[in-house]
Amino acid sequence: MDNLDSYKKNQFAKQIVLVFTLFFCSFSVYAQNGIERKQLFDFDWKFFLGDTPEAKSKDYNDESWRKLDLPHDWSIEGKVNPKNPTKGAGGYFPAGIGWYRKTFQAPDEWKAEKIAIYFEGVYMNSEVFINGKSLGVHPYGYTSFSYDLAPYLNFGKENVIAVRVDNSQQVNSRWYSGSGIYRHVWMMITNPVHVVHWGAAISTPVVSTKKATILVKSVVKNETSSTQSIIVKTLLWNKSSKIAGNCQVQIEIPANCEKEIIQTIHVSNPMCWTPETPYLYQAQIQVLKDKKVLDDTKTGFGIRSIQFTAENGFQLNGKTMKINEGCVHHDNGCLGAAAFDRAEERKVELLKAGGFNAVRTSHNPPSEAFLNACDRLGLLVMDESFDCWKIGKNNNDYSKYFYQWWKRDFLAQSFFT
Repeated sequence: MDNLDSYKKNQFAKQIVLVFTLFFCSFSVYAQNGIERKQLFDFDWKFFLGDTPEAKSKDYNDESWRKLDLPHDWSIEGKVNPKNPTKGAGGYFPAGIGWYRKTFQAPDEWKAEKIAIYFEGVYMNSEVFINGKSLGVHPYGYTSFSYDLAPYLNFGKENVIAVRVDNSQQVNSRWYSGSGIYRHVWMMITNPVHVVHWGAAISTPVVSTKKATILVKSVVKNETSSTQSIIVKTLLWNKSSKIAGNCQVQIEIPANCEKEIIQTIHVSNPMCWTPETPYLYQAQIQVLKDKKVLDDTKTGFGIRSIQFTAENGFQLNGKTMKINEGCVHHDNGCLGAAAFDRAEERKVELLKAGGFNAVRTSHNPPSEAFLNACDRLGLLVMDESFDCWKIGKNNNDYSKYFYQWWKRDFLAQSFFT
C-alpha cells in the first residue's frame, strides 16, 4: 500500500510539473567572430559493435571499423530474435555494447575560445573520451549533455573523440529504445564571455491584442580571470525581419562567475501563437564589449498566455480551448530511434493532419528537431521527463539512477527555456 501511495504521489507531481512545459522555445546559434558557434559534428564517425576498451586510446587502430554518419541506431539494424534480452517491449531487437570514434582537427583559431562537445542523446550509459581522457559518464538515454574539451585538445593537430555506449543491461524500457548515438552531436565554440547553453529563457507574462510584455532572462558566463564590463543587448524580430522591440543593459561579471540578466521588452500589436496560427518571433541576444560582439545567439518564441481554471478549463490567449492530445514515442518506425530531422518533422505533420492540437512525449524528453517542429507547425507540448522515479517498472530502468541523476537530467533539458 505504501508503494502504491508513493507511486500515485510521484505521478501526480509529474503531471503538475508537465503542465507548465506546454511550450518550448527553440535555441539557435549563429556565426560570430568568423567562427560558427554551433557546428554539426555528425559526419565521418567509425563504429564497432562489441566491447573494445582499448578503443578509448588516441592511437587505437580503427581502420577496420564501419564508417557512418549520425544519427545512428544499431539495434534496428540487427535481427529480430525472441531470445534477445530486450524482449517484447524492445521488439526483440538486439542491444549490447558499441563504440564510436571520430578523428578531427582543432584549428589554431580555437585556442582563445571555449570548446565543448554537445550530445543531444545517447542510448544509454555512455562514456566519452578525448585523446584517451575520460570526460564523464551519462546513464540516461534521453537527456542531452556536454563536456568541456579545451583543456585536452591538441590545437593544429588531430584529436580523437571515442564514445562507449552500453545498452546491455536489459530490460531497461517498456518500449523500443534503440541503441547508440541516435541524435545529433555538435561542437560548441564560444567566446569565454558568452550566454550559457540553454541560458536564454523567454516568457510572456502579459498578453493582449494591443500589447505584450516579453520577459527575457539570459544567463551570461565569464570564464576569464578578470571582471568583465559588458553590454547585453536583446533585439526582438518578427517574421518580416523587422525589429518588434529591443533592450540593452550594461553589467559587470566577476571573474569565473555567471549572472542572470532580466530584460523586459514591450511589443505593440503582437501576433499571438496558436495551433492554427503558430507565429514565431526571434530574440537575438548579443554580448558586447567595447562595441565588439563577443557572443550572438537567437531564440525562437511564441507570444501567448496560458491559464487553467476550474471554471473555464484551459485557456490559450484568453480563449477556452479543448486539448485534443496524442501521444508519441521517440522512435521513427522502420528507421528505429535515429532522430533524423525530416522524420521528426513528419511525426508532427501527421499529428496535425489527424486533428490533434497537442502532443504528450511518451515518456521522455524528445529531440530538439521534434520540439522545433511543434513550435513551427503548431502543437502544444506536454514534455515528459522520466517514465518512472524512485519506483521502477523494469529491473534496469531509470529508477536505478533517479537519486543520483534526476536533478541534472531535469535541469539539462531544453523544455526549461
